[in-house]
Amino acid sequence: MVELYGQTLTRRQVAERSGMLSQFAGVRLVTLGDGVERGIRMLEFRTGSGLRFTALVDRALDIGDCDFRGQAVGWHSPAGFRNPALHDYEGEGGIAWARSFSGLLMTCGLDHILGPQEVPADSYNYPGRPTVRHALHGRIGLIPARLTSYGETWEGDRCVLYAEGIVQQSTVFGEDLHLIRRIEADVGGLEIRISDRVVNHGFSRTPHMLFYHVNVGHPLIDEGARYVAPIAEVVWAAHAGEDYAAQGVGYGRVPSPRSTFREQVWQHEMAADAQGLVPVAVINDRLGLGIEVETRKDQLPCAYQWQHFQSGNYAMGIEPSTHHVLGDLAARERGEMIWLEHDEERSYDLTLRILDGADAIARTERRIAAVARQPEDEFPIPSGNFRDLTAPAPTDR
Repeated sequence: MVELYGQTLTRRQVAERSGMLSQFAGVRLVTLGDGVERGIRMLEFRTGSGLRFTALVDRALDIGDCDFRGQAVGWHSPAGFRNPALHDYEGEGGIAWARSFSGLLMTCGLDHILGPQEVPADSYNYPGRPTVRHALHGRIGLIPARLTSYGETWEGDRCVLYAEGIVQQSTVFGEDLHLIRRIEADVGGLEIRISDRVVNHGFSRTPHMLFYHVNVGHPLIDEGARYVAPIAEVVWAAHAGEDYAAQGVGYGRVPSPRSTFREQVWQHEMAADAQGLVPVAVINDRLGLGIEVETRKDQLPCAYQWQHFQSGNYAMGIEPSTHHVLGDLAARERGEMIWLEHDEERSYDLTLRILDGADAIARTERRIAAVARQPEDEFPIPSGNFRDLTAPAPTDR
């Protein structure tokens, strides 16, 4: 059944009330036409519940806009949804990625994440390329997808909006990795579900890393907004040391924008529920609005939190990851790099869920607290305990 406008409707009843479903819900392909965004194809999803979001076809089918009943959830940076044709991957010492960084979701990978690094390339068996120089967060987020299908499908009296596409990160003398992505949202629903498969289409043993950069913006991010998560242990903080609390901003509460704020990044060890799920939320009690990000611990065992409360760039990132914040070379040295042989694949599931109202927020908080109670101290001392990712995750949380 479809829940719309306070009614529970069958497929027939929905059809009786409109000439086309697009009157109140659907998926529409449009092309942006001006400035640095010119030429970007995107799919606009409207679920009929007040949830609207766009999937940027020419930027890995990542999520660009996201709003709920006119209130923005996703972050827009000054860079805009820049056309990949304008992107210089190796520019500015490997951090030119920031000139294209914007939107609710940017996928990072597929063979490298985190900071610029030069790593061995011997697995590709090409003497002219002994190493690979990677830029910030890898290549995948700025590669156009081949759109294979989109639209709506009825499963009995349930209607699902969807899009599917393939993003190829491929080269001669290097990686040939394919990201196969499906995005779903129910008509009348409050969820965005993303199902990804990363497949080694090539014949060389290839490294694989991935994380989801989920970026929440104003008005959901505002003074007093809260980060709620099943944190079993704070592992690392980029700003830890003698000046750990110098900015007066801990992990749990959002301040107002500050022109002098310096980025803070944390890594948390998250606990999972009995189904292996890790729910993390950002909540604005004043608005009665939140977003929950749900992943699987066995797929994405690590979790970062990005705080960028600088004026004009006011955002928080929820960042589930395959690897520790230590980076590419450390993953290799620790034996934790994921290596894919020909036709091997990894699957990832990401759910973005709007929390509408105090009751929905309270249910999510109870669910998270039942998994693990996060530290009350805003500045917990990082443990430095980067657990062995080759061993099973502990279950005695």
